[in-house]
Amino acid sequence: MKKGNPFGCHRVIEPKGALPQPAHKISNDMEIFDNEMLVDVDTLNIDSASFTQLKDEAAGDVEKIKKLILNIVNTRGKMQNPVTGSGGMFIGTVEKIGAAIKDKVSVKPGDKIASLVSLSLTPLRIDEILEVKKDIDQVRVKGKAVLFETGIYAKLPADLPQSLALAVLDVAGAPAQTAKLVRPGNTVVVIGASGKSGLLCCYEARKRAGISGKIIGLCSSESGEKRVKDMGFCDHVVRLSATDAVACYEKIHEITGGKLADLVINCVNIPNTEMSSIMMTRDGGIVYFFSMATSFTKAALGAEGIGKDVDMIIGNGYTKDHAAITINILRESEKIRKLYGEIYC
Repeated sequence: MKKGNPFGCHRVIEPKGALPQPAHKISNDMEIFDNEMLVDVDTLNIDSASFTQLKDEAAGDVEKIKKLILNIVNTRGKMQNPVTGSGGMFIGTVEKIGAAIKDKVSVKPGDKIASLVSLSLTPLRIDEILEVKKDIDQVRVKGKAVLFETGIYAKLPADLPQSLALAVLDVAGAPAQTAKLVRPGNTVVVIGASGKSGLLCCYEARKRAGISGKIIGLCSSESGEKRVKDMGFCDHVVRLSATDAVACYEKIHEITGGKLADLVINCVNIPNTEMSSIMMTRDGGIVYFFSMATSFTKAALGAEGIGKDVDMIIGNGYTKDHAAITINILRESEKIRKLYGEIYC
């Protein structure tokens, strides 16, 4: 076997010197290097912002969505939406492990795993798209993928259906980061509270803020508002468009008596929600942008433009123990387990 770079740089075709994620094109040749793992892939979970963009471009037509996905993978060697820049993750079965890492990994051929690194940097070959599940951003495929030496993954839990595990592991960074950021007594606003990552964040925020904290869920639809209220994790549920920054600010100002939020968590999959996130946060507070639709130029210059002193955190999809924290939510909360089981199974 050929010797590979730990970060996968040996796969980069263009531009030379780039890492696989920002690269325009990588090699998806499935002959593995000595520090790679070959996986037989059966399901892709496309990042929400990416899948929304693909559905919009295809006007909801499944065959057009398939063509768009295949074109991206064939062109770039990976599933990285050129508009959003984001990817997603996969589940599959370990097929082969490189000689240099076989004694270092916790899996063996035949084990079922979920990748915890983005498809935007993962060498991927799709032989056939079997099904597009438009409502849950999942695509059933026949294909192969490669995980690098530094790529993280999780063995699928035996007590959960694999489609459910895939769905929540795709957003595991959000509730895990929420667990790190929320302090007892905090006022927390979750934008996109009715979505997959949003509900998990609401649950974790409620758990960490305690009875003295205040959790406010922001959603844009009547059905989303009902879903968040039925879950019971939020003290207040507000139906507003997160693109209307002034209306969002005024409502949170009213609810908090002018104090605003200690922490705002942005989980939406649409652009132009940066300023509502910033304006709902108190000076010295924190904005956590988990949304891949975020423009950090708009966020940075927008905060400067209104004289807002807040800490802004990029939504890193990885934090220590994020998979375990998120899977544990499904075991702790019967409400979330039941709802997500209905949606994703």
